[in-house]
Amino acid sequence: MNNTKLATDQIERLMDDVLAVLQAVSPNKALLREFLRDLLTPAEYRDVALRWRIVTMLSKGVPQRDITESLGVSLSKITRGSRELLNEAGGFAKVLKKQSVR
Repeated sequence: MNNTKLATDQIERLMDDVLAVLQAVSPNKALLREFLRDLLTPAEYRDVALRWRIVTMLSKGVPQRDITESLGVSLSKITRGSRELLNEAGGFAKVLKKQSVR
């Protein structure tokens, strides 16, 4: 199957399957880590972890240049995270807000 031919609604249904698995195993951190390591390539796993770290650092007011030096990532990666954080209705903002309530 050529996944470039899948319609957006088909992709969303496929993602629903992945989300269901993540919800089911989320209480078990070790199993979730194993699942993600199997699901993602090593580069994807690293990129997801770095992207989340960038977003959390930005949300705490860490300057972009400090993040670049600390994590060894390009300013363009940081700018993308910064742009996403500006969207108060976006997932990053909602998750960060939920985490700060804890």
